[in-house]
Amino acid sequence: MPEKKRNKLKELVSSGGEAVLQRPPTCPPQFTLGQLRKAVPPHCFQRSLVKSSWYLVRDIILVLGLLYMALVGIPALPSAKQYMAAWPIYWITQGCVLFGVWLIAHECGHHAFSDFQLLNDIIGLVLHSLLLTPYFSWKYSHHRHHSNTGAMERDEVFVPKKKEQLAWYTPYVYGRNNPGARLLLLIVQLTAGWPMYLIFNTWGRQYPGFASHFNPYGPIYNDRERAQIIISDAGVLVMLFFLFKLTMMFGFGYVACLYGMPLLVMNAWLVLVTYLHHTHPALPHYDSSEWDWLRGALATMDRDYGSILNNVFHNITDTHVVHHLFPTIPHYHGLEATKAVRPILAEYYQYDSTPVIKAIWREVKQCIYVEPENNGKGVFWYSNIF
Repeated sequence: MPEKKRNKLKELVSSGGEAVLQRPPTCPPQFTLGQLRKAVPPHCFQRSLVKSSWYLVRDIILVLGLLYMALVGIPALPSAKQYMAAWPIYWITQGCVLFGVWLIAHECGHHAFSDFQLLNDIIGLVLHSLLLTPYFSWKYSHHRHHSNTGAMERDEVFVPKKKEQLAWYTPYVYGRNNPGARLLLLIVQLTAGWPMYLIFNTWGRQYPGFASHFNPYGPIYNDRERAQIIISDAGVLVMLFFLFKLTMMFGFGYVACLYGMPLLVMNAWLVLVTYLHHTHPALPHYDSSEWDWLRGALATMDRDYGSILNNVFHNITDTHVVHHLFPTIPHYHGLEATKAVRPILAEYYQYDSTPVIKAIWREVKQCIYVEPENNGKGVFWYSNIF
């Protein structure tokens, strides 16, 4: 790549005139994955069943403690105003903690919880089923996401469209003078986005035929995976039946307040965190003429959600780059591993500390479609100019 073009990649990406972040180089890096691995202290690759279990037990204690407060503490509040105010606090707090539980199940799917694959799968299946996520179904599609991150043709989720692929109404919905429509679509994405992705593969890779995480015979999965997809479906069905029985016993509103609303918050965090990891004006995407695994793995963004949420979310927020490089590293070694590889990654490492609310609104405005670089070859950047 000519030096002039390479320097062009280092220009500041701007949002409304405000400098945000430099675009990383898109030429193949001089370092290798092996060199990055050698830079990471060896103990970071070691999985401790005791330590992983401690984080799981901690999260379960928090979930049960919050549930107890909802069952006992909230009804005991002296005024109706306090009673009404307490429920949203419970929903938000419990939803955040449940996302932490979901992330531990995600680690099970990456073989990062322990050295024992069967134990990982049992724990992951139980936890994800409790949270209405089909464990094996998502595990396999998520592995393919890790294998194809940043690839325009093969990545699994949040695959950007080219301008010519946009629907005719897109300029009217995402236009600069229509913030109400953008806000409405963002609300839909945060509330219904996760189940829509699981059921209909919305925002996912295009497959021939009906692609669904609940369809064992769909195009997402091969013959060796179909039996485990059925097991995942059974796990979700068992949880749905349990919720149905609770609803028959105690009423829909009761179950919705204790479980449904926190699950909605959890789903919103799941979509938001994933979206912000892979959507940013300074993140490239590659077509088949340019893509390779290492550059694709580096096309993700570490974010800062504040010390409390970073901890509750097991630092998936601010260690996502190293997670894509080495997904079997347990979350409790992620910060140390990130610190070790950053000097080698240099300009290829991407981190944005923009507050979450500001970041999500900026990305929804700025990242509408992708278009190729000036040279017209296989590197694409987000744009919003109609």
